[in-house]
Amino acid sequence: MSHRQILEQRPGQPASDGAGVNLTRVFAEQGVPRFDPFLMLDEFGSANPDDYVAGFPAHPHRGFETITYMIEGRMRHEDHLGNSGLLQNGGVQWMTAARGIVHSEMPEQEEGVMRGFQIWLNLPAKDKMGDPGYRDFDPAEIPRAVTAQGVEALVIAGRFDDGQLVRDGAVQRPHTEPHIFDLQLPAGSQVAPRLADGLRAMLYVYEGELQVNGSAIGKGRLVRLSEQGALELASAGGAKVLLLAGRPLGEPIVQYGPFVMNSREEIEQALRDYRDGRFGV
Repeated sequence: MSHRQILEQRPGQPASDGAGVNLTRVFAEQGVPRFDPFLMLDEFGSANPDDYVAGFPAHPHRGFETITYMIEGRMRHEDHLGNSGLLQNGGVQWMTAARGIVHSEMPEQEEGVMRGFQIWLNLPAKDKMGDPGYRDFDPAEIPRAVTAQGVEALVIAGRFDDGQLVRDGAVQRPHTEPHIFDLQLPAGSQVAPRLADGLRAMLYVYEGELQVNGSAIGKGRLVRLSEQGALELASAGGAKVLLLAGRPLGEPIVQYGPFVMNSREEIEQALRDYRDGRFGV
């Protein structure tokens, strides 16, 4: 049986975004076609309120989807469509910017730990100017699978299948086929999630150390895998891993900050629409 090959390993890089939120940028912009259909992965995590309390005041997006997964903390979403939601421990917010949305993401805490991830997922060209949308998922709405070895999979999107357990995630997307799992491996456990050939797959180890098809991957490192073969994960001491997989769109990616389209002309139109107050209309 052939296994998915490790094509790249990389550590996340310190970054700042919003009104001064300190975070780890795992990947974004430069070389982003390698991660198609994903555009960005940020990890945020700190017990120091100076790192997060300024939050992300109102800002626009067009052309993609954002997924925010909160491990610890409280964050309030509000947007120009009138949506409002409170993201808490274990919850997920899935926002489809499409033709345009202006939103804010502000902490509702002034102390304690705030920790989680934000993922940007591209939209196919035909959907980039579609209707924007927003959905909150409480922790109880995120399907969970626990294997015989005690590995817990939180299935945010796609389908978890290890040959014995199958769980459909909270979100399905037909074109990009995103699979987003939070895998929590106890010490001495292993798991072999099945992914269809052709899906581009990545793993980000955010706690502990992971064995990926026999290769050791340390905390804070992203692994990009080939698009075919089996995947076997194990951990001697325990690990927590974010798995991302999706169907590459293979379309041009032109990005200018919070706008991701297929051409420079579409980016210029997005800037004009936002400047002229026609954003999202």
